[in-house]
Order: sequence, then structure tokens, then C-alpha cells
Amino acid sequence: MTGITHRFRRIYEKWKQDTLSQSDFRPSVSILKLSFMAIFVGIAAALVAWLLYRMIGLVTHLAFAGQWSFDFTAPSAFGAPAWVIVLAPIVGGLIIGLMARFGTERIRGHGIPEALEAILFRQSKMLLKVAILKPLSAAIAIGTGGPFGAEGPIIMTGGAVGSLFGQTFYLTSIERRTLLVAGACAGMAATFATPISATLLAVELLLFELRPRSTIPVAIACFVAAALRPLLIGPGPLFPLAVQFHPQLGELGMAAVCGVLAGLFATLLSAMIYKTEDLFHKLPVHWMWWPAIGALAVGIGGLLEPKALGVGYGVIDELLTGKIIGMAIVVFMIAKSLMWIIYLASGTSGGILAPLLALGAGLGGLEALFFPGADPLLWPLLGMSALMAGVMRMPFMPILFALELTHNASALPALLVACTAAYGVSVFLMKRSILTEKIARRGFDIFREYSVDRLEHMAVKDVMTTEMLTIPGDTLVREAARSYFGTDQKYRAYPVTDADGHLLNMLDRNEMARMLQADEAGTACLADLLGKDPVVAFPGESCKSVAIRAAVEKLDRIPVVDADGRRLLGMVTRYDLLKPYTHYHREERVRERFFRNGNNNGK
Repeated sequence: MTGITHRFRRIYEKWKQDTLSQSDFRPSVSILKLSFMAIFVGIAAALVAWLLYRMIGLVTHLAFAGQWSFDFTAPSAFGAPAWVIVLAPIVGGLIIGLMARFGTERIRGHGIPEALEAILFRQSKMLLKVAILKPLSAAIAIGTGGPFGAEGPIIMTGGAVGSLFGQTFYLTSIERRTLLVAGACAGMAATFATPISATLLAVELLLFELRPRSTIPVAIACFVAAALRPLLIGPGPLFPLAVQFHPQLGELGMAAVCGVLAGLFATLLSAMIYKTEDLFHKLPVHWMWWPAIGALAVGIGGLLEPKALGVGYGVIDELLTGKIIGMAIVVFMIAKSLMWIIYLASGTSGGILAPLLALGAGLGGLEALFFPGADPLLWPLLGMSALMAGVMRMPFMPILFALELTHNASALPALLVACTAAYGVSVFLMKRSILTEKIARRGFDIFREYSVDRLEHMAVKDVMTTEMLTIPGDTLVREAARSYFGTDQKYRAYPVTDADGHLLNMLDRNEMARMLQADEAGTACLADLLGKDPVVAFPGESCKSVAIRAAVEKLDRIPVVDADGRRLLGMVTRYDLLKPYTHYHREERVRERFFRNGNNNGK
């Protein structure tokens, strides 16, 4: 039995060496483990979405009708008296402030920045009380009329569930991150019935990498959550749009204008939110009271425009289908935007996606009054997606999001134009997005441009030094100390080889001191006392893997040996491992022209 075990072990190690370590990707068998775990994370996230929907429905009925019901209903449907519309959000804000003060501050905000902070700076560890208090606080905020979506809190709560699930097993920080993101995106998939765009949310925002080890488990969790949605919440699409669009070249040009306007609107909204937050910081009261103060704007806005209260899915559908037009859109957008900006800036709990959908669709509805040509229903769809692309600074997720929300693929070319334009405008005009500004204010910087590490592009053989100074293994210890570690010492460490050029080990000053103490008689040679387990590199390895090895082992120089691990081929230093970045610098900075006077001078 032992022989069979060893045989399978050898087969596995060979497969790992030939397939996993020498492929386009760097996969590992941990993908299978994480994919299996992602199934349960997806189930949990779907249940969280269902539970939050039910809690929002209950709080809404209690606040505006005094009824015990879990049905998901808009606050404006009850025709509540004016004092209820004003008082309900304030009471909700008071409760949320107390929960944040005496529970955890991390329930404040719309959830995505908090998830990003946990991913990048807290080893993907989230607390149990966040998983409990975040959905509860969001249900209170939205149920009492807060102009938010449920998706942000669900994303954070799903992330907390994934993180807590991962913390019950022996996992690395990267593996916990995968489960955290899987839970967060599965929550979004269950909320909107949008598994593809939820997976893209992970790729464009949350994962900070594009690797099979993370994208596969996240996609599985999103699929599982979306598959359970019809059983728990109801079937999709959320906003079915049966109209077929046929945008022509001129209309695609207008789609670019739509995107530019959405990018400008995104910049304005983002700036206003954080300027308003700065004003709250100047108030002479504890931040615990801010949500109640911000809720006053919700109550007043709800009196002027009841449709601006709550999640507003019904209003989004009316905007997309052209049932709200003209001045009605203007009134709704003013009320919704001011209510959302002030209440979100106060530090309450709520999401941003649904308000962005509503405001973007409203912007498109206004554009439909002036833009010629295409079906007027095209512009609310473009505005909805483009505003999301501008605010969140993600070009592709909003495109697929619109497709999955409406099941209408005919607008895809126009969506690509509008979302790309909005994304470009926001990149040039905004230093930070609404998602990263809060993290930056806490002292953490996030860089959202991703590329393949240049150290992955080059192998050790391309940067190593073949001319090196070696010490024969039969050299006496004391002679080596005098010759190589005196006042004219050239290197911090030297490779020691036998007569055939095989590496014995590296010799540095600390090892030299140890050997001098052990050589009391003064007759020992290096080969007798030198350790037999050197840290080595191989010619075909990437510079990145060797750089990591050098950092972990705290080494300045690493010997390069052949595939058998014996014959010394060269040395690689920390400076050598930085050489790929000189190539990167040239590619980024040096501009060349290869066509001159009709001749191609390129090589």
C-alpha cells in the first residue's frame, strides 16, 4: 500500500511540475477546495439577500402602515400622513446611530469601501457582528424611507459571511479573500439576478487580480446564488425591456455625448457626497447623531416627492419604459439626489447601486427630450449604465449589468460607447471614486490599474550573472576567512563548490564565524562543516518567484543551478531581479519612430 501511495505521490508531483508550474497560469489544487466552499458561500449569500428583502419589507410596513408584513413594498404606496413621512426616517437614523456607536462603526456607509478595506488591509477578516448588524441597520435605513438600494449592505454582509466561513478553516489570507469576494458578489447576484455582472464586479473592483484561483470560485458562488433567487425572491429580469433598439452611427455618436454627460454628473455627485460629509464633521455633536440629522432631508424630500423614498425599483422601471417624463423627472432627480447625498454623507447604512440606476435613468430620460433619432427609451438605459460606470469607474460591469437587468442585448454597442465615455471622463476628472475616497480618508491608498508583474515576464536565465567568484570546497576554513572575509571582502556571500563544479552551499560572514568556532584544530575544510541545504534558483524560473524566495530568506544573492540542483550555473542578485523594470521603463518612457521617408527602419 505504501508503494502505491508513493507512486501516486510521484505522479502528482510530476504533474504539478509539468502542468501547474509551467503553464500560462499558476493554478493549484486549492482551486478545487475553494470552488467547493464557494457553493456554500453562494447559498448563504442568497439567504442573506432573501432575509434582507424580508426585513426591509417588514420595517417598511411597520413604519408607514403599522402593519406586520414582509412584502417588499415602496413607502410611497401606503399614502402615509406627512408626520409619518418626516418622522420615520429620523427614528430610523437615531436607531442606526446607536447601533453604530455601541455595536460597530463598520456598519456605517454603503458597504463596498468597507469590504475593500477588509480585503486590502485586514487580511480579509470581518467580524460576526458586522454580518448581523449591517443587514439589520440597512433594513432600518431603507425601510424607514432611506433612498438607498439593498445591494451595498448585501454585498458587505455576503462578504462578511464568506470571510467568517473562511475563518473557520485553515486558509491563507488570499484564500479568505476569495471567499469574501465570492460572498459579496453572490449577494449582488441574488439581489439583481445578475451573476455575470456580479462576477465582473469582482474582476474590476474587489479581487485585485485576474487568476483562476479566485475567478472560478467567485463565478461558482454567483451562479449558485442566482440559481436560488427564483426560489427565494423571484425570477429575473428585474426590469424587462422588450423594445428592440437599432442604433445607427449618428446615434452611437450621441451615445458618446450621453456618456460624457453621465461622467460629469458622476463627478458632481461624488464631490457633493464628500463635501457634505465634511460639513457633517463640522457639526458640534457626536457622529452618532448624524444619521438622524441627515434623515431630516429624507423626510422633507419624501414630502415633496414620495417616489424618491426607499429603494425605488418601481420608479426605475417607469423611467426605463418612458412612464415618467419631463418635469416629473426633474423633480424626482432633484429630490432623490439631495436625499441620497445628505443621508449617505451622514454615515447611515445603505447601498449606492439602486440610486445610481434611478438617477442615471432619469438623466437619460431628460436626454431623450433633446437627442434626435433613436427610440427615446434607449437613453434612460444608456444613462443608467453610464452613470454607474462613471461613479464606480468600471467600464465593463455596467454594460453586462444593463443586459442582465433588462434581458435586452440590442443596445450593447451603444452601451459600450456610453459606458466607455463616462469611465474616461471620471478617470480624468476624479482623483478618487466614491468607492475609494472613504478608504483614502482613513489613510489607505488604493491603486486600481492592474498589469502583469514584469518580474513574471523574464526568467532567471535572462538576468543572472555567469561570471562569479567561487570558493573550492577543500579550502581550509581559516584560509577562507583570511582570503575572502578580510578588509577587502568583495561580496556578502560566496558560492562554495566541489571539484566538479557542483554547489555545496553559500558562505557568508555569519556562517564563516560559526565554522571558525567549530574548527578548533584549524584543520577542517569548508566541505566538512558547511551545511548541505542551500537555497537555489533554476534558470527557467520567473524572476518573481526567485524575488519572493530572496525576500523570505533575507538573501542578497542566490546561486543558480541546473535542473538536477547540483551544477552551479551562475548567480542572481537583488539588483539582477530588478532588471525587468528597466525594460518596463523603456517601454513606458522611450518613444521611437520606425517609419521615416517611406522606409521601415524597425527590426
